[in-house]
Amino acid sequence: MGNVQAMTLVGVQLHPQHCSMDELRSAWKAADSAGLDSIWTWDHFFPLYGEPDGDHFEGWSLLAAMAADTEQAKLGLLVSCNSYRNPEMAADMTRTIDHISGGRVYFGIGSGWFERDYTEYGFDFGTAGGRLTDLAEALPRIRTRLDSLKPGPAGDLPILIGGGGEKRTLKYTAQFADAHNTFGPPDVFAHKMSVLDAWCEEIGRDPREIERTVAIDSSKEQLAWADDLVAAGATHIIVMMGAPFDLDPVLALQARLA
Repeated sequence: MGNVQAMTLVGVQLHPQHCSMDELRSAWKAADSAGLDSIWTWDHFFPLYGEPDGDHFEGWSLLAAMAADTEQAKLGLLVSCNSYRNPEMAADMTRTIDHISGGRVYFGIGSGWFERDYTEYGFDFGTAGGRLTDLAEALPRIRTRLDSLKPGPAGDLPILIGGGGEKRTLKYTAQFADAHNTFGPPDVFAHKMSVLDAWCEEIGRDPREIERTVAIDSSKEQLAWADDLVAAGATHIIVMMGAPFDLDPVLALQARLA
C-alpha cells in the first residue's frame, strides 16, 4: 500500500439496525455527497444494542449497494467476520464489490466475537484462540486468491484487520495487513500502536506502511479525543453511529482536522 497520508481522514460507520433501508441509503449518499473520506457498516446478523430482536440488515449486501450508490468515499465493513465465509469466497466477493465501486473498497476482516451470530446461523463459535488461528490461516489464502482472480481488484483493495489483541491480532496486522482498526481512549490507542510498531520491527516491516484507523462513537466525549488520537498516530478516524444518522458532528470533525 505504501506510506500512509499525512492528513487525517474522517469517515462514518452506519449501524444497519433499528432503521429502514431508505434511511441507510439516504445516509450513505449524504455522507458521500458531503465529502466524507470513508463509509462503513458492520458484519452482524442481529442488533448489537437496543432491542435485540429489532430490525437489522446484512452487511455484505449493503456494501454492494453502497458501492453502486456512491462515487468518491472509500467503503468497507468494519469488520467482516472470518468465520462466516470461506476465505476464497470472501476475497472474490470483495474484489467484485471493489469493481462495482470503481476501486474504493477496503477488505476489513476480524476473527469474530458476537456469539449470537454464530449460534443462530449455525457457525461453530469455538474459542477466541481457535477463531484467531482460523484468521491466521485465512489471511494468506485471501492474499493468494486476490492475486489470482481475473480481473484482479479495481483499486488497491487494502486489507484492514480489526482488533486489539497484542499477542496475535497485532502480529497478524504486521504480517498481512495494509491497515488496522481499534478503539480509544487515546492512551489505550497509543499503547496498541506501540505494540504494532514493535511487531513490525520484529518482522522487519516499515510500520509507516500500515494505515492506523480508530473508531469512536458520536458522543461529545469521544469526539473530543480526536486531537489526542491523531497525536498518538491515528491517520483515519471513523465515527460510529446508529439511526437517525446525524452526520453533522462527523462533518464538523472533518472540518476541524482538515
